[in-house]
Amino acid sequence: SASGQLQAHFGLGGFSTAAAQLLAPLAATLRSTRPEVEVQLIEAQPQRCLDLLLAERIDLAVIVASQAPGGGGAKDRFEQTVLLDDPLDVVLPATHPLAQRRSVALEDLADDPWISETGQSVYRALFVAAFTSLGVTPHIAHEAVEWETMIAFIGAGLGVGLLPRLATLGDAENVVRRRISGAAKPSRRIVAVTRKGSRGSPLIEESLEILQRTAKSIISQRSAEELDG
Repeated sequence: SASGQLQAHFGLGGFSTAAAQLLAPLAATLRSTRPEVEVQLIEAQPQRCLDLLLAERIDLAVIVASQAPGGGGAKDRFEQTVLLDDPLDVVLPATHPLAQRRSVALEDLADDPWISETGQSVYRALFVAAFTSLGVTPHIAHEAVEWETMIAFIGAGLGVGLLPRLATLGDAENVVRRRISGAAKPSRRIVAVTRKGSRGSPLIEESLEILQRTAKSIISQRSAEELDG
């Protein structure tokens, strides 16, 4: 039977938001659908996820596509499956003059103080690329590594920021989340990476389906709750 071929241990790795929002629900589902499999979750930066994948410590990694392996025989070692395109939203203090709008263009926030991640991150690169395409250089007033920190800074009225749709606002006070309208609509593509040749495995196939379904439902639910509320 197919279940006779199932491995006893199944490892999943991903960056913080993916681990919390996508991998935790997947592990919970597998506990009921595949009770005989020991599922392990590891939150890790993309490069470590790929190392763990190659070392066969994990079987599936969720990372941002721009951090996916390229060149150096990566095609021979890894396979990628797109899970979602994760749009960035703008987060504003509730007292901001544009907070009442349903959507906000980045051009309209060109003069605001911004809170962004440090220089080397994917998110910072997306942020800079969006403004560069508009011919605008944003003023980065503060830097935050965690989304919670950035949201707290915004709640304190220190500036505005961009938050991926997949990341939750939590129970933050004094902030609103709005869709980005206009010419520059940054988003990040999130992919699942598996070892070459493992795609036929029932566990991998089931996991990819669950991940895509979860991603879709989070994005549409969040649109309804936090963006239209």
